Amino acid sequence: MKRAAVVMLAWVALLWVLEAVDQAGDNKLDTYAITPRQFGELRDVIPASFMHFGWDHLSANTGPLLVLGFIAAMRGIGRFAGVVALIMLVSGLGVWLVSPAGSHTAGASGVVFGLFGYVVVRGFVDRRMADVLIGIVVALVYGSMVWGALPTDQVVEQSISWQCHLFGLVGGVLAAFYFSDRRRAGLRAG
Repeated sequence: MKRAAVVMLAWVALLWVLEAVDQAGDNKLDTYAITPRQFGELRDVIPASFMHFGWDHLSANTGPLLVLGFIAAMRGIGRFAGVVALIMLVSGLGVWLVSPAGSHTAGASGVVFGLFGYVVVRGFVDRRMADVLIGIVVALVYGSMVWGALPTDQVVEQSISWQCHLFGLVGGVLAAFYFSDRRRAGLRAG
């Protein structure tokens, strides 16, 4: 539990330091945002999750990232790293493939939505009652955020990347299956 807390506090501290560097450098780190369907931008699929477009953007992601990341990391830091990498990859590639031309997407919200999906689904996949209960509580507390993964008028008007959120959520669900205890047990038995 302590390791999960340390990892999440360090991660969030890194995001805040990066935003401070970005602000001090005239937002030059914003170039790590993903611009869709430009092959050179594929290199930004992972770094985009660490960049934010200002303090408000970062603040909005900090609380849910801390809470959901801590819950996800309690099952092991190695697994957590794999889960986050898969979420970043699926979210970033989804943005690259389907976001509007000329748009720029960055921020940890794809990871936040992915961790939400992972935490809600993993208990059902692993058939672990404690994780099912945790997933239900997380769904009750954070469930309304799912609207941010849909192209609703409010989301579109605010220029929020519903694509990042949707593909992050998909990545989290995929991670729940890929990193499941049942799958790992099957691989060891086979």
